[in-house]
Amino acid sequence: MPRATNAPASRKRRSRMLKKAKGFRGARSKLYRTAKDAVYKAQTWAYRDRKNRKRNFRRLWIQRISAAVRELGMTYSRFTEGLTAAGIELDRKVLADIAVHDPEAFGAIVEQAKAGLDAKTTSAKSA
Repeated sequence: MPRATNAPASRKRRSRMLKKAKGFRGARSKLYRTAKDAVYKAQTWAYRDRKNRKRNFRRLWIQRISAAVRELGMTYSRFTEGLTAAGIELDRKVLADIAVHDPEAFGAIVEQAKAGLDAKTTSAKSA
């Protein structure tokens, strides 16, 4: 009985891998074994960097909020403490967007945070 090689499935599997390697330079997009290694490594980095992207955006939002708050005479940590005291529950992404695109509204939020801090300190002094 002749040997069965399952050629259609093997070819499909290899072409699928080469399709993923499309755009890579040189042998990394032409030769199956090299392309397979390159794709595995690229997928590893993609997985890692999906996690890192969240970290990087959080850092960016904090930097933007901090810069906007410092212009109004406050620090980032005191601002977040004031937001909590005032009962304002906006996430960093929204706060950073407001700080960049609508400085007047952000100034109003900072004033509410300052009022929340003042209320917190007066209640702590009276207790």
